[in-house]
Amino acid sequence: MDDYLFSEKEQVEQIKAWLRANVPWIVAGLAVGGLGIFGWRWWQARTDQRALEAGAAYQQVLVAFNAGDKARGLSLVADLERDHAGSPYTDQANLAAARVLVETNELERGAQHLASVERESHDPELATIARLRLARVQIALGKSDEALATLGPPLTGAFASRYHEVRGDAYYAKGEKAAALDEYRAARLAAGPTLAENDVLNLKINDLTGAADAAAHRKETAQASASANVRSASAAASGAAEAASRSSRSAGSR
Repeated sequence: MDDYLFSEKEQVEQIKAWLRANVPWIVAGLAVGGLGIFGWRWWQARTDQRALEAGAAYQQVLVAFNAGDKARGLSLVADLERDHAGSPYTDQANLAAARVLVETNELERGAQHLASVERESHDPELATIARLRLARVQIALGKSDEALATLGPPLTGAFASRYHEVRGDAYYAKGEKAAALDEYRAARLAAGPTLAENDVLNLKINDLTGAADAAAHRKETAQASASANVRSASAAASGAAEAASRSSRSAGSR
C-alpha cells in the first residue's frame, strides 16, 4: 500500500511539475489561437465590407451611364480602380465604360478600358471577354494585325466560336478572304448544332462562299477563253501556212 501511495504521489508531483512548465505555453497558445480567430474574423468582415462598398460604387457607375452622364460615370470608374483595384466590380465597371465609349465612337479610350480588364482581372472568363471585345475594337480601328495578336492562341469551350468569328473578321478586314472563310466555318463548327443558326455568321459564310464561287467561275471562264484564243490562233496560223503552201505549189506548176 505504501508503495502504491508513493507511486501516486510521484505521479501527482510529475503532473504538477509538467503543468508548471507548460501552462504558460498553453495559455500563450490559447491566446495566439484566440487572436488568430479574431484576426481572421476581422479580416473577413473587412473584406465583406469592402466588397459591399465596391458593389455600391459599381451601381453608381451604372446609374450615371444609364442617365447619360458619361463624364460622371467615367470619374466613378476611376475611383473604383483607385480604391478597389482587383475587385470584380472594377472589372465590370471597366467593361461598362468601354461599351459607352465605343458606342460614342471613342474607340481608343474604350480599348484602354478593355485592355485593363484583360491585363488585371483575376477572373479568367472576364479577361477572355475583354480580350475578344478588345480585338473587335482594334479591327474597327484598322489594326487587324494587332487584333490577331490580341486574340493569341485558339480558345476552347464556350468561347471557341466567338474566337474564330473575330479572327475571321480580322482576316476579312485585311483582305484575306480565304482565311476569313476558314475561320467563319470553324466558328460555325465550334458553335455546335444548337448554336450554329447564327444568322450573321451564316451571312458572312454565304457571302464569302458566293464570292469564292464567282471568283472560281471567273477564273474558269478566263482559262477557257484563253484556251479558245490559243486554239483560234493556232488554227489561224495553220490555215495561213496551208494557204501559203498551196500558193507555192500553184506558182510552181505554172
